[in-house]
Amino acid sequence: MSADMRSCVVGLAVLLGVVVLAVAVALVSGAYPLALSDALGVLLDGPGAAGEAGTVVWSLRLPRIAAGLLVGMALSAAGAAYQGMFRNPLVSPDILGVSAGAGLGAALAILAGLPLAAVQAFAFGGGLLAVGCVYFAASRVRHHDPVLALVLAGIAIGTLFAAGISLVKVLADPSVQLPSITFWRMGGLNAGRPDDLAVALPLFACGLAPVWLLRWRVNLLTLADDEAATMGIDVVRLRRVLIVCATLTTAAAVSIAGIVGWIGLIVPHAARLLVGPEFSRLLPATLLLGGAFLVAADTLARSLATVELPLGILTAFVGAPAFLWLLARQGRPE
Repeated sequence: MSADMRSCVVGLAVLLGVVVLAVAVALVSGAYPLALSDALGVLLDGPGAAGEAGTVVWSLRLPRIAAGLLVGMALSAAGAAYQGMFRNPLVSPDILGVSAGAGLGAALAILAGLPLAAVQAFAFGGGLLAVGCVYFAASRVRHHDPVLALVLAGIAIGTLFAAGISLVKVLADPSVQLPSITFWRMGGLNAGRPDDLAVALPLFACGLAPVWLLRWRVNLLTLADDEAATMGIDVVRLRRVLIVCATLTTAAAVSIAGIVGWIGLIVPHAARLLVGPEFSRLLPATLLLGGAFLVAADTLARSLATVELPLGILTAFVGAPAFLWLLARQGRPE
């Protein structure tokens, strides 16, 4: 085994340990603290564990941990795929307007007084609709680089959908609907029920599986399109597949957790520092680190104060300084 491969294996093992640690801390932390031995005993007793500890672990904390792992992995993997596809390390999963579209869909459902399941369905549909509009608009642009056309169309459609959210907030009832829209857009895992996860799991699988299978080819997108084509890669088709997969996972994640920013931007960079830029190594590291990061953030969100803090606030406190550090690091001469 080469030194490079050995360091990659060690990095992945460390990240796996970080995931286990984040899950263990999440199990015992919160408004109802538990000893680790008690939490393990409840897990061994199974879903029918009696007492308050059984209810807390199986009905509250395990679903949130599962939601945190899934959403963190989905957003991080989507960010890594977008960064590789657009050849830009400063790209995040919402570059094509997924978050804005999901936010508008959820806001409309809340305005209509629909139940939570319908809010999540509208959010998922809104995210897909936004990216569909972006792709259609970009396909109408001629004589421009297709990647640049996608990015610019994403900015325009995202701004349009954000204006729609502002209009809905103006029309919403300020005592009930407006707070619901605001808190949903800040993100959180309090709505991650087992039934919702069961519905979203196939969507996550359909989005992540092709990215995993194509991880060896994503590296070739760092080359110019002509060079990649000479190596037998259908660049346009590969880019379309990655866009569909990343959009699917991002929309599913946003439909469960609301808009949680910065994860898809920062986590791939942190993973890249550990295992390098090669995508077949970067993807598993990104999945592990993204899941651990969001579980840890959710644990802090429900433990730092007497009220649960929105996830988007905590991820912004971490993501914004990390982003500034990244800009400074990239601008530093070699």
